[in-house]
Amino acid sequence: MHQVQIHLDEPPQVKSAGFGLHGLTTDEDVFRLPELWQLHLFDYEADLWIGGTPHAIRPGHVSLIPAGVEARFRYRGRSEHLYLHLRMAERGEGIETPAMRDAGPAAPMLGDMLRRAITAAAESPAQASAEVWAALWRIVRLQPKENGAGSPQAVTAALAHIEQHLPLPITVPEVAAAVGVSHNHLTRLFRAATGTTVVAHIRRRRLERAGHLLRESTLSIPAIAASVGIPDLQAFNKACRYELGASPRAIRKGLGAAAE
Repeated sequence: MHQVQIHLDEPPQVKSAGFGLHGLTTDEDVFRLPELWQLHLFDYEADLWIGGTPHAIRPGHVSLIPAGVEARFRYRGRSEHLYLHLRMAERGEGIETPAMRDAGPAAPMLGDMLRRAITAAAESPAQASAEVWAALWRIVRLQPKENGAGSPQAVTAALAHIEQHLPLPITVPEVAAAVGVSHNHLTRLFRAATGTTVVAHIRRRRLERAGHLLRESTLSIPAIAASVGIPDLQAFNKACRYELGASPRAIRKGLGAAAE
């Protein structure tokens, strides 16, 4: 799969955005933007070569073409897409992502985000930048399509379910049922995708949230314990020592593991 590297530590600048209409007078366009990336969300079938690598365009597909790379479009009649030309950050962590991918069920949501960016581009560049930045993060986090219940989408759904229910009792069978796979299957998928177990992930996320609240808020320790789903103070104290290396009171005082 043709990959490109994109930097998203900073928001992109939207230099041009709109609704592209092609294939009316010519069946082929060849061009490049020397300093700007191209982002497209397609609503037609065609062929695209990105730097000489062929890609099939289908409705709901999204493409990312780096600055300076030649794009060759071959149309099959009237062709409409959303486009944005972006000046991207060149520093920060590089993220590998496909140059072309099927957005699947996320396509309508991405379309809404890009339309908002297009509408805002002329009057509110900062809003347009924010909309596109959020859309790009969603694009690079799209899960590849796979067959059956073994899809990585089950792990993504499980992670989301856990985040939304951290203050409540959570069991692995409950999470598995919520994402539509068996207990054992989720356990295997989760370890393969994250390198840890569902139970360990829940514990870590609860204590990460607790550590933040202990350091940054004045919320009482019992209230913090309850807010992260560990209302038993003895269990909360033990969990803090295990995950964070210190008691809740020591973490609150900023002493950390050295206080122990």
